[in-house]
Amino acid sequence: MERRVLYDRRWAEDLYSSARCSGVLLGMLFLIDWGTCDLTWWRGTLWVALALVLFLVLSPARVSAGEGWLASRRLVRTRRVRTDVLVSVRCLDGVSRRLVLRDAFGDRVEIDPQVLVDNPDLWYRFDADARKSERSGTLLCGTTALRRVSERIERETALSVFRASGLE
Repeated sequence: MERRVLYDRRWAEDLYSSARCSGVLLGMLFLIDWGTCDLTWWRGTLWVALALVLFLVLSPARVSAGEGWLASRRLVRTRRVRTDVLVSVRCLDGVSRRLVLRDAFGDRVEIDPQVLVDNPDLWYRFDADARKSERSGTLLCGTTALRRVSERIERETALSVFRASGLE
């Protein structure tokens, strides 16, 4: 029986990218104010606060999974859902796509489906538990959303195999 915990492998890279974007914004704001000789302590504090807010908005959730569960950890809170007793899986389209998971205990987790695409090991762990939920009859809504994510992951995997072999 597998007991290891799987993590999003791109999380550190995405966090670094968030820090880099907010740092570049802060540097540009300071440079503009310094160039126009308008830099004061209160404007500097405002620019630092603005860069911090940008970092908080851009910082990604840390997604992890184990046998029977999936968790999403933000800066302040960790949300966890039991994937072996899922009730619904919904895909929300909008500015950014989100996969909303609900379990039989009322817990809810939102994740970016790209995390599952980028981490096949996380996807296979989640998919095995979701199939268990479907077989047991607890998954009432969401097989279509799971099928779409599965097709997307299979397409991305096939494209990466073709790229690696030079057949693209």
